[in-house]
Amino acid sequence: MSWCCRNAVNVGIRLRSLGDWGETMVNADDPNGGTRGLIAGWVGFLLLLILLLNVSFILAAEVQHTSVTDKMLLNTQADAKNWLTYGKHYSNTRYVTSKQINAQNVHTLVPRWVYQTGGPIGSFETTPLVVDGVMYLTTPFNHAIAVDVRTGKELWRYEHKMGVTPALCCGPNNRGVAVAYGRVYMATLDAYLIALDQKTGEVVWDAEVADASAGHSFTLAPLVYKGMIIVGPSGGEYGIRGFVDAYDATDGKRRWRFWTLPETGWEGKWSPTTPEGEKLNRNIKKEQADFAKYKDAWQRGGGGVWMTPAVDPETDTLFIMVGNPSPDFDGEVRPGDNLYTESMVALDVKTGTYKWHYQYIPHDVWDLDAVSPAVLFETTVDGRRVKAVGHAGKTGWYYIHDRATGKLIRRSEAFVPQENIFTPPTPEGIRMLPGANGGSEWSPVAYSPDTEMVYVSALHQPMLYTTHPAPHEKGGMWLGSAFSSIPTEKQWGIFTAIDVNTGKIVWQNKLPDPLIGGALATAGRLVFTGGDNTGNFYAFDAKTGKELWRFQCGAGVNAAPMSFEVDGEQFIAVAVGGSVQVRYRYGDTVFVFGLPKKP
Repeated sequence: MSWCCRNAVNVGIRLRSLGDWGETMVNADDPNGGTRGLIAGWVGFLLLLILLLNVSFILAAEVQHTSVTDKMLLNTQADAKNWLTYGKHYSNTRYVTSKQINAQNVHTLVPRWVYQTGGPIGSFETTPLVVDGVMYLTTPFNHAIAVDVRTGKELWRYEHKMGVTPALCCGPNNRGVAVAYGRVYMATLDAYLIALDQKTGEVVWDAEVADASAGHSFTLAPLVYKGMIIVGPSGGEYGIRGFVDAYDATDGKRRWRFWTLPETGWEGKWSPTTPEGEKLNRNIKKEQADFAKYKDAWQRGGGGVWMTPAVDPETDTLFIMVGNPSPDFDGEVRPGDNLYTESMVALDVKTGTYKWHYQYIPHDVWDLDAVSPAVLFETTVDGRRVKAVGHAGKTGWYYIHDRATGKLIRRSEAFVPQENIFTPPTPEGIRMLPGANGGSEWSPVAYSPDTEMVYVSALHQPMLYTTHPAPHEKGGMWLGSAFSSIPTEKQWGIFTAIDVNTGKIVWQNKLPDPLIGGALATAGRLVFTGGDNTGNFYAFDAKTGKELWRFQCGAGVNAAPMSFEVDGEQFIAVAVGGSVQVRYRYGDTVFVFGLPKKP
């Protein structure tokens, strides 16, 4: 029983005792008993009022909806108690300094409480935030919920009512909220940005960001930065024009927009290869001849920004990952490099103005989105430390860039098998590795400054690409081809540790099913991940990759885990509920793990 509940019971006993005392005084066999009883009644009433106020104070003291400040957000990397942004910190490292749970005792980890949302069911991919003992999370179809982390008790719930049925390629996903300035911010499947009162869950303001009927939807957790809320849409499979927006956190008015497909120059340099030199097998002469015919392709050219960006506060630089062009597989109707799709783009976060970009796959026709969130860390170059930004590609390589210029410092060894990569799809079908899910899909990696490694959740999922072009229809899926996994081919997951100073793979673990979910690293020399269809949640030794613990959760663990502390104890939390994208078992449970409670 929690401290709050115990005190409520004690107060209840005291209230009953006061009632008995007042009744005894009124019924006393005394000529003045009635007067004394009346006096006792008033005294009892005053004491009851005091005690009731005491109960209210106890309950209020137990749950605090702390208003998150910019200073707290800037210092969250060192704050082991709270998890204040989707990636833990603006660097997106998903690393915590807590080491109470460590490589020596993690084998004793047990569920300390679970919270079942009660639905709706679908892809459950949220990473909860925790602010001074209150957890804020989302469900599929945009329910936002606040939960007391000491008890698992629901404090409030907001259920978004969609005005338009959104077009969803990959499930009714919502990966979390942002919390700041006394509000909780959620982006919705029908393309709204909503601000909720942090204490009550009531709507403060909402803003329609884009046209959901055209294919725009929001699945990312928003990012708060210096009074702005930053979001970007999914919808690259529906012929949208992508963007990233910044909104005023106070009134919901848009401050700036950066289009991920520019009106001019989107054709790029007509690159015959990737920047690293792999041939893309393009017919550039034909593309150039067709350019005038399709010169307006930028208006429906894709380029979603559907995962939470990173920010470098020292330079006010925002790092966004831009997804696939549209249609995904038919490059004939969008000649050119299709800037800035399949790119990391650096922006001035104050104004949204362009700084630099690096396009991994010009004119992509394989749906190999640049989508796993950018991560900030330092790396060694020629004996000196350089501030870097990294990205885990669907291509199966981890890319490390100079943070100031975008120049590629190094590309890792391939962390998944590769075969026929960058071979154009045909009507008969082309077997390719990695497939359209990656490599690394949207799954956020974790980075540990202790090991100087990134930890990547990945898929071995061979796919067959078959072309059959089709015209664009507003709000309709527009792929220009089809891809499918090959039932006769074995599939599995690969969890990899990569040294950021060399690009070398340090260790890998093969897991039963393709991984989609994400990782968490801790100062306790641990790295956690889920992501396969077994329902297992894993802890590995961050240095060696040795499996130290697993727990069967009963559904797909397809969300990135997080860690927090309360009352001096460290906990690990993860949402368990499957994924539409890989058809893993559904559920509606948040598991909170801790060391066994001392008697």
